[in-house]
Amino acid sequence: MKEFNGAMMQYFHWYTPADGELWKQLTENAFKLARAGFTSVWLPPAYKGIGGADDVGYGVYDLFDLGEFDQKGSVRTKYGTREEYLKAIKAAQDAGIRVYADIVLNHRMGADEQEEFNATPYHPENRNEAIGDLQPIRAWTHFTFPGRKGKYSSLQWHWWHFNAADYNAMDEKEDAVYLFEGKSFGESVDREKGNFDYLMGCNLDIDNVDVQKELFHWGKWYLETTGVNGFRFDAVKHVNAEFFQYWLDEMKKHSKHELFAVGEYWSGESEAAQRFIKATNGSMMLFDVNLHYNFAAAGKQEGDYDLRKIFDGTLVATHPDLAVTLVSNHDSQPLQALESVVEAWFKPLAYALILLRKHGYPCVFAADYYGAHYTDVGKDGNEHEIWMAKHQWLIDKFLFVRKMFAYGEQKDYFDHPQCIGWVREGNEEHPGGIAVVLSNGESVQKRMQASLAATRYVDITGHMSEPVDADEEGWGDFGCNARSVSVWIPETSL
Repeated sequence: MKEFNGAMMQYFHWYTPADGELWKQLTENAFKLARAGFTSVWLPPAYKGIGGADDVGYGVYDLFDLGEFDQKGSVRTKYGTREEYLKAIKAAQDAGIRVYADIVLNHRMGADEQEEFNATPYHPENRNEAIGDLQPIRAWTHFTFPGRKGKYSSLQWHWWHFNAADYNAMDEKEDAVYLFEGKSFGESVDREKGNFDYLMGCNLDIDNVDVQKELFHWGKWYLETTGVNGFRFDAVKHVNAEFFQYWLDEMKKHSKHELFAVGEYWSGESEAAQRFIKATNGSMMLFDVNLHYNFAAAGKQEGDYDLRKIFDGTLVATHPDLAVTLVSNHDSQPLQALESVVEAWFKPLAYALILLRKHGYPCVFAADYYGAHYTDVGKDGNEHEIWMAKHQWLIDKFLFVRKMFAYGEQKDYFDHPQCIGWVREGNEEHPGGIAVVLSNGESVQKRMQASLAATRYVDITGHMSEPVDADEEGWGDFGCNARSVSVWIPETSL
């Protein structure tokens, strides 16, 4: 089977400017991204959210409004208009880049009218513990979509399309999750908080036949409208796992071609991801959250972290064919609720670990690639100014090596707690291979056997200026600087 060294970019971050320019930027940058070595882009939610032109996209209001209707205070979304979105997708695909759409199937926010019905309050930290009796409540659950006026779909959402909400206009002081009368929480969901079916807003009742019909209808409409190549599913641990497989199977039948799919199961418990994989029969990939957490720990612990354990408990170690490997994303960036920062000094090492190894489908975060600067209020209630470093020059080198040299069998030299390395042997189409060394301590040299004997290797990163001459059996002393990474390729390849 021919090796495919694909690489994805998450082409946004939480604080991407709300200027409506992102789709136009992708149109302009598509060929640059392709030349750099990216083969796919994950785009942010393209539909109207509760915050209109300021909404990142996860506070979903109307799945059918891709920046076409005057709703929630604007026509465009945070990223642009429907026309600009479709143009950006085509530009990326014309450049040879596949496009993955970010979709949210579990909740809706920003209803247009309130409705009154009965519900039972449950403890927000234990959804198995009722804290009151069945009682009348009034909640924002009627979605009329007045700006769209029935175009693309005539369905209006009512309370019976949902199973829970966390707001009761009759008792605004009550801190509870209200389970609607006749409803139940999903069973095949994450076990955090007893049952983590409910996340926010109005939680869709996935077991409702009308809900299922609408989600199938919307998916087919979305594929026909946009022509995307696949999906990134948000917050999959809050939806009955089996539904994703049913939905994907239906979309594949409709599109008549394979569709990529990756789910965001944000949990540090590897057993939870294993249960999801089993429930979905491995029908989608998952982001390797534990690998991200290992990177965050390694950056903070510096030289005290044992690099030999960097892949312990990770998805790429147990299910390499299902792992989308990442360093950071929009949820983990500074000042977010799930803030989990990978220190700037360690990010080059982390990107080498996802871009230059055999297993995993690597995803590069736009804020790491382009850098980011923003201000927001932190958990301490104070406003903070954040600068995220730009690593584009080094990531571009890694992408070049990934595309041209990082093929063939892999031999690991994980034999020292502060210094690890590996060798890729190359293949017939991409001979020469690579040797990678990284250290979280002092500058080091590691003796490794490269694929080419009697060959001079050079560090493409430029961190190490002196070449390494591999002997008649390919052995050489490949080094790297302190708290750094070096990537060695045959000099003749340049």
